[in-house]
Amino acid sequence: MTTTTLPAAPVTDAAALTGKRRIAFASYVDENYLPGFLVLLRSLALSNPAVCEDFVVLYDDLRPASIARIRALHPRIVLRRVNDTHYDAYQKGDQDNYLVRKAYFILDVFRLREYDTVITLDTDMVVLGDLGELLKLREGLAAVPQFFYGQHKLNSGLLVIQREYLSDEFCARLDATGRSGDYELDKHDQGILNAVLSGDFIRLDPRYNFVKRRLSGDLPVPEDTAILHFTGRHKPWQGGESGYSQAEEKWREYELSDAEFQAAYLSRSGGLHHDLVVHYGTPHVARTGDVEAARKVAAAHIASGDYQDAVDILRSVHIPLDEAWPHEVLGHALMSVSRYAEAKAQLLLATAAPNRAATAYARLAQMSWVHGDNASALKYATAGMSVDITHRSSRLWAQRAASVPAQELGAPEDQLAHVAFYMDRQGNAGDKLLPESVRSAFGPDTTTRRWHSVHAHRLFDEAALERVNARRGLVIGGGGLFIPDTMPNGNSAWQWNVPDELMRRIDVPIAVYAVGFNAFDGQSYRAGRFRESLRLLVEKSAFFGLRNHGSIEKVRAMLPEHLHGKVRFQPCPTTVTRQLVPGWQDPASREDTILLNAAYDRAGLRFGHDYGYFLAQMARAVRDLGELAEVKCVAHSLDDEKIAFDLRREHGISLPVIPMYDFGNDEIRDLYARTKLVIGMRGHAGMIPFGCGTPIISLISHPKMAYFLRDIERPEWGVSVHDRHLAARLVERSTDLLRDHRATVADVHGRQQELWKVTEANAADLKAILGG
Repeated sequence: MTTTTLPAAPVTDAAALTGKRRIAFASYVDENYLPGFLVLLRSLALSNPAVCEDFVVLYDDLRPASIARIRALHPRIVLRRVNDTHYDAYQKGDQDNYLVRKAYFILDVFRLREYDTVITLDTDMVVLGDLGELLKLREGLAAVPQFFYGQHKLNSGLLVIQREYLSDEFCARLDATGRSGDYELDKHDQGILNAVLSGDFIRLDPRYNFVKRRLSGDLPVPEDTAILHFTGRHKPWQGGESGYSQAEEKWREYELSDAEFQAAYLSRSGGLHHDLVVHYGTPHVARTGDVEAARKVAAAHIASGDYQDAVDILRSVHIPLDEAWPHEVLGHALMSVSRYAEAKAQLLLATAAPNRAATAYARLAQMSWVHGDNASALKYATAGMSVDITHRSSRLWAQRAASVPAQELGAPEDQLAHVAFYMDRQGNAGDKLLPESVRSAFGPDTTTRRWHSVHAHRLFDEAALERVNARRGLVIGGGGLFIPDTMPNGNSAWQWNVPDELMRRIDVPIAVYAVGFNAFDGQSYRAGRFRESLRLLVEKSAFFGLRNHGSIEKVRAMLPEHLHGKVRFQPCPTTVTRQLVPGWQDPASREDTILLNAAYDRAGLRFGHDYGYFLAQMARAVRDLGELAEVKCVAHSLDDEKIAFDLRREHGISLPVIPMYDFGNDEIRDLYARTKLVIGMRGHAGMIPFGCGTPIISLISHPKMAYFLRDIERPEWGVSVHDRHLAARLVERSTDLLRDHRATVADVHGRQQELWKVTEANAADLKAILGG
């Protein structure tokens, strides 16, 4: 089977690996039009409070004070000077003329290379409605046809420009047309673009660039107007123009002071973007001491993993005793930085309010469980269910607290301690299988006779240290433990809740085995604490193996150079399942099925603005794949069933759902071994079937999927969820893999054999380190 050439982007370039679209707004701004641009920024935030993309400001004469005013209104401003030197050959009129200078901006926009989609907005526009439709556009160059000038020419006030136009080739065409002067109209930008495009652009509804002159005679602004454009010489900030008072009233609604604007944004209901909440809310809280605003800012910090910032903002205000919600959020933040006693006091205050009590009790149960106090955990969880019998989190902690741990059968000196995330019943199927898979790499006995379990999320205290040091070694592994937010703590800032001072006192050999660096594209760690804990772990470890080379590069970048050599490759043991399971037999025959898996945790980071597109493409793919085999949805967790619900509701497609979250480990392996093909979005919806000898195609929404496919030298077995031709590529690649299924399976076995060689070599080193 042939392989494709690897992308030129660095292996750790998350955006390049996931294919997630990078979107930006852009405007040309000068001092004269600055008042209009400030109104534009305010109106964009207030009309689209859940949207926060980069905003590229092209300029040539802005003063530092003006730039500061712009930055105060948006957290992701990207400043770029207009380069007008290469337009000298075709300049017309006075260089100080705004229209000529703006032409430089339009043409420079096409030289942006960092983005896949750029939306240009004139500084004499005001945003009045939802721009979601523009953010979802993925192809072509879109604009509103000009008013008065006919439907074949565009108005350049709003452009939605896609990647194929942000290219050297298109820029050369613009330059050539501009120098030739072979265009019409008084504006350089419109004339050049219309000449080059010759009417070949996507027509947008006029409501996205509703020009002022359509309202002549003081007509009201139509309610569905998304963008109102104050074309003409007379601008609202210059005194306006008679006959347009109702239009100008719309503009003046956004002529606010910073204090008024910040308060207006924070008062918006519904989904607010966490970056905007923090940017506007932080100065608002500092100025006013507003408790509710502080709660919103803290919740936004928590959503971004900035737990200490959440503590700080709420500690900066006085929270009345009867304000339950701020106490609950502060309790959540405090427990996330391991200030447990303070967190308990805040959460107990929150239990006084019926609408916050269940959540507060669940967090109290969680803290008790983290400290190994199952009796208190069960008491708090039960209290949460007494307030709200449907409260899922309270029910989860009640189940954890009531479960009876397996009794250990072997003597401590014969056991290895094992730090892992031990998944609950009905939890993620992949995580459920992982601890057993890790243990199987050290020998066939995966029971408590040979293994002492240490749950990564429980506080590693003196008693836990004593138990570990009584064993013959410590294995740390079972999934993407290097992730900041599944169960945050302030002791390590990754999944094992271990203080440095206790890690230093572990005196048995430590083996870090097949751990992954699992941060999503757009997700960050609290770098200082994580780096310190990571460095100590690497220093203490006798073996430090990560499950893909992408994780290796990410971790090495956080370590001093002298520790780089300790970080080695150890594939996830699920990828060599056929070699590890005693008595494994490949299936004599396979079911005529294709199993489809989608993941919905952190959906915003996975899909961005493209979920509707993804779902439509999957609908098309499922219909065509049905000609090859029966397609079934395999759910690793309860949330994974969403794709089946959405396909039925939005596209009328019904898929059988296999609840793998209810399966035991043998059932998981058996199902994946008996199907013909798995198309999966979760990491272990790829690695587990691959390890069972089954062909896979990965739906890439996380860098780790691409990392694995690079390691097995089959990047063509992955398709980004953002791919412009997602459905066609899935069907084409599925057809290729199924055409000669025997050869495809043999290729999977061959790729797996290369991982097994690495695993065997590492096993020899581990035997020398740990014995046995």
